[in-house]
Amino acid sequence: MSDAAPTTTEVDPKLLEILVCPITKGPLIYDRAAGELISRSAGVAYPVRDGIPIMLPDEARQLE
Repeated sequence: MSDAAPTTTEVDPKLLEILVCPITKGPLIYDRAAGELISRSAGVAYPVRDGIPIMLPDEARQLE
């Protein structure tokens, strides 16, 4: 049992430069606070877990 806030691991900036949305092949925006990579063109957010972007469409969250 831990009361500590979850730690956010940063995504390597070099990796962020080359990643694109697997659905649209468009750019991604890193939302550091939410720990997600946002694809506005696809309307989804990909989770980042332990500093690793999970770029699977099945894992993406639909944006509202």
